[in-house]
Amino acid sequence: MKMRAAYLGEVGGELVITDLTVPQLTRGQVLVEVLYSGICRSQLLEISGGRGPDPYIPHLLGHEGSGTVADVGPGVTKVSPGDAVILSWIKGDGLDAPGAEYECEGKVIHSGSVTTFSNYSIVAENRLTPKPNEMAPDLASLFGCAVLTGAGILLNEIPVSQDSSLVVIGLGGIGISALLTAVALGVEEIVAIDISEEKLEFARRCGAHHTLNPRSVNAIEFVQDMTSGGADFCVEAAGSTDTIELGFGLIRDEGSLVFSSPPPDGQMITLPPHDLIRGKSISGSWGGSCLPDRDVPRIYELLKDRIELLQPLLTHRYCLGDINSALADLGTGRAFRPLIVMGHPDKCGSSS
Repeated sequence: MKMRAAYLGEVGGELVITDLTVPQLTRGQVLVEVLYSGICRSQLLEISGGRGPDPYIPHLLGHEGSGTVADVGPGVTKVSPGDAVILSWIKGDGLDAPGAEYECEGKVIHSGSVTTFSNYSIVAENRLTPKPNEMAPDLASLFGCAVLTGAGILLNEIPVSQDSSLVVIGLGGIGISALLTAVALGVEEIVAIDISEEKLEFARRCGAHHTLNPRSVNAIEFVQDMTSGGADFCVEAAGSTDTIELGFGLIRDEGSLVFSSPPPDGQMITLPPHDLIRGKSISGSWGGSCLPDRDVPRIYELLKDRIELLQPLLTHRYCLGDINSALADLGTGRAFRPLIVMGHPDKCGSSS
């Protein structure tokens, strides 16, 4: 059996699109027909070398998507052929399994326990979550990374309450998911920060009480005045050292900053040590500390009345053959969260 895939052949290069031979499934592996794949900034870092040395090149990419189970390997009991599933890099229930090795013109193309930049993918059982029946398959792709991380930070990592004040920096998939979760929880003061006026307008539609562009407004003065000394919590989802440092400056003494999008490998942040002594805290989030089999259903239940507000994240849709354009649009900020549509040319095409 052949599958169409995009793989990274060299650091900094464009992805190569080709046909690969699908190997036989081994214990714990599942063959999934991928319907939709999101693109995360993690892939931009991986392609550019921003994650450090990459010993696995050439290899497949992608870690969030949705699809249908085509076949299961030995030992798999969680899913069956025909099941609608969410593909995620975050481990859930089921067997773990190593990445498959695909063959292409005599060379091996490596993969991890989950990849999604292909129309079929061999995935470990524990990287699959049953899709809720009512969830649209395109939106389901966001539950592989962006929604779980953004919502999970609020549900699993910080003790946010209705009387909390919260700042969200960076209004991509993770930031908007955190914002929608805060609105659903009834948080009374929510500030959204981004340098894109389009994203700030979207944040207002999603329920942000205040929005600001730090290029035109002094963010620290604004937040300190609004909250009488600083926000209780800040979720940083822009992925730069500058925005992490800004977020730390926006929280009050004993406030908490959680960042979810790491800057490129080797970059450092600078923080005032005395602020740590006075009780400020900073931590990184690994997928919002989510357990997908537990958290996908409960997050969907929490957000389902607002779930259509996630749809504008997916307005830029691309065929697999245009994946390099999709990556470029994510890098420039033209696209919120590019969506790769597999096998349906009539459903491809960007819109603004």
